Amino acid sequence: MPARLPLPLSMLSRFAAALLGGYAFCWGVIALCAAAAFPLGAEFHDGEMLGLILALLLYPVAFLWAFAARSLWRVGAVLVGGGALMAVAASVIQSTLT
Repeated sequence: MPARLPLPLSMLSRFAAALLGGYAFCWGVIALCAAAAFPLGAEFHDGEMLGLILALLLYPVAFLWAFAARSLWRVGAVLVGGGALMAVAASVIQSTLT
C-alpha cells in the first residue's frame, strides 16, 4: 500500500495538478483545434476560437476531475501528457503545411 501524503500537502498537490495540468490540457486543445482547422478548410482564427470555446468548457471539468480522481499520478499523466501530445500533434500538422 503506498504511503499517503499529509492532508495539506495532498491538497496542494491536487490543486497544482488541477491548475497547471488543466492549463496544459486546454493549451493542447486550443493548439490542436487551431492547427487542424486550416487543412479542413476553415480559417485559422475560426479554429482558434473553436479551441477556446472547447477549452472554456473543458477546464472546469479537468479542474474538478483532479480532485475527484483517486490517483494523482493518473491526473497528471492524462492532463499534462494529453496536453503535450496534442501540442506535438498540432506542431506536426503545422510543419506539414509549411
